[in-house]
Amino acid sequence: MKAVIGLAFVAILGVLATALVFLMRDRGSGRRTARMLGLRVALSVTLIAFIWLAYWLGWLEPRRY
Repeated sequence: MKAVIGLAFVAILGVLATALVFLMRDRGSGRRTARMLGLRVALSVTLIAFIWLAYWLGWLEPRRY
């Protein structure tokens, strides 16, 4: 479970870095940056929904000290 969440975070950071590269190359004139940022938002929402679902199904439990 932790590996899936970790991979999702890495994917989100990768898409964010790609958007930055597109922003620097296109100098704000292309649509690639907006598409990448939209993909980042979609991945983030999907990750939040997955974490919520995993908690609701009992796959994830909060740490109790």
